[in-house]
Formats: sequence, structure tokens, C-alpha cells
Amino acid sequence: METPLTRLVGVRHPLVQTGMGWVAGPRLVSAAANAGALGILASATMTVEQLRAAVHEVKSRTDAPFGVNLRADAGDAAERVRLVVAEGVRVASFALAPSRELIARLKDAGVVVIPSVGARRHAEKVAAWGADAVVVQGGEGGGHTGNVATTVLLPQVVDAVDIPVIAAGGFFDGRGLVAALAYGAAGVAMGTRFLLTSDSTVPPAVQARYLAAAVKDITVTTKVDGLPHRMLRSELVETLERSGRGTALLRAVRHAASFRKLSGLSWAQMVRDGLAMRHGRDLSWSQVLLAANTPMLLKASMVEGRTDLGVMASGQVAGVIEDLPSCAELVDRIMAEARATLAALPPDPPR
Repeated sequence: METPLTRLVGVRHPLVQTGMGWVAGPRLVSAAANAGALGILASATMTVEQLRAAVHEVKSRTDAPFGVNLRADAGDAAERVRLVVAEGVRVASFALAPSRELIARLKDAGVVVIPSVGARRHAEKVAAWGADAVVVQGGEGGGHTGNVATTVLLPQVVDAVDIPVIAAGGFFDGRGLVAALAYGAAGVAMGTRFLLTSDSTVPPAVQARYLAAAVKDITVTTKVDGLPHRMLRSELVETLERSGRGTALLRAVRHAASFRKLSGLSWAQMVRDGLAMRHGRDLSWSQVLLAANTPMLLKASMVEGRTDLGVMASGQVAGVIEDLPSCAELVDRIMAEARATLAALPPDPPR
């Protein structure tokens, strides 16, 4: 199925596996790429050298195009961009809008730039700065998200920009792909659906929690880091929502100390990172520290399998997903469903 997305990045199918921290590593990314989707490495939870090794591992597993997700506000963003360029990575994606200068640097090196946005005005801004495509995430999506549904946000952005638009938030099957294409999107991006595959490295106990979740078990909270964050309701979420400021600050300092040891960042660097994520909001100091070390909360679940202590970011689609196919099986199934859905449409509109 050829679309502006498949032509832009050179993949077989208009599907994107998103860059989820601690989840989108070489195994999942290469499996998605070999299945014909665009796999995206999550670099925010890697050091620069770990990212270099991960890129090499993906290359050893697949000849298909893949991408790297970058944090535009990271202190070492320029070094990571140099790595992406030097290694010949096809796509650079961003969770936050990169600067005009960063976009130009990547494009001059032949890298396709695809920022993620949650509002029409942000899509217009990055398109004017030269982004090649944009991922538009509606409120149904996992992780940091907005409150506008994909079905409302997507057509706004499609009408506003002249670059390929990739729809995210609420997609898991071929019917959703056809619906996104009907809105004018060039493809769909999925996180939770790829997290719940047999190629994912997420521990079985955590995947079981996702599979057992109903739609009502997936919530949005600001108690983790002060920003709206969609995740599975868990013991940690319940505790954070009940905690006073003193308890929350103590817990944040403990998590921050663990992340500092893992990452090698100084306390000053961590606080700067947390402040950079405030986006003008009035956050408490515990929330600033949590914003800086949210990766540790994700690692506790996504790597260590601690469903009681970790954050389990999740799109609402977890409530309707019931199996763990391989990436190849998932992509083949989605594309078969999409073709069947298109074939079942009436040839002419009703009169």
C-alpha cells in the first residue's frame, strides 16, 4: 500500500512503531522494520554510546530503513544528531518540536525529520521550519498526551499543512488505518500495539497487566511529573494521587538519585532537564524532579517488571488488545484487514 509516507521513508507499509523509552530497542525496531513498518529507536533512555551500539545492532538485524527518536531539549542533542547523521539513519523523530536550525542540519545531511505534535499550531510551526512529515497524536495516545481526540485533531492538521501527516492515538488494526487514510493521513503510528507483541522485550508480567486492562483501567494523571500522562492505573499511580507534597518530594528525590547513578547526570543537569519539561506550568519541586527522572519510573516496569513501582504508559487501545503476535504477524494482519475493509466499501456513495 503506497502512500506519501512509504515513498518518503522507503518502507513497504504505512505503519510506524513509535519510539517508546525502554521498549523500542534494537529487537523490536528491527522486527518492525523487517515486517515492513518504520521502526523507531527510543534514544532518551540511552547514553550516546548505548545509542551508537543500538544503531549498529539494528543494522546487523535488518537492511530496512529505521529511525531514531530524539529529545530536542536534551543537553547532548547536538551530539546525538551528529551520531544519527554519521551512521546514516534514515529518520529522526522528535517528541518535542526541534528548532529550525536542528531541522535544517538534519535535512542538509539527508535525514528525514518527523516531529510529533499534539496541536494544529505546532504542526504548522514545524512544517514552516521544514519538517518532512509530522506525527499527530490525539488524546487517546499513551504517555504525555493532550485532551483533543484523534478524530478531531487529525483532520485539522491534515487541512493545515502540506506535508505527510501520520496519525497516532487509538490505532491498533486495519480498520483504523483505513479510517486515518480517509481523513487524509499518510499512515498511522502505534506504540501500545507494538509493545504488546512477542518481539517486545517488556517483561511477561507487565504485558499481562496490559492485556488484562479494560478501557476504564487506563487513566490520565498529572501526578507523575505535572504533565498529562496516560498510563495504566496502578499502585504507584494510586499512591501518587493520594500523596501530599512532602511524601511526593521524598519519593522524587529517591527516584532521582537512582536515575542520577544510572545516567551519570549531575543534580544540576537533572533539575535543568526537569525545568525544561515544565512548559510554563507551575510545578512543585517534586514534580520537577519526577519530570527529570520519569525514565526510572518507566524502567521499573518496562525492564524490571515491577508493576507495583513503575509507570506503565499506555494508549487507550490496551483495553481492546488481547494477544501478542509477532511484529510480522501484526503487520500482515493489519494490512490484510485494511485491504478487506477497503474492498467491503460500496463502490459508489449511496443516493
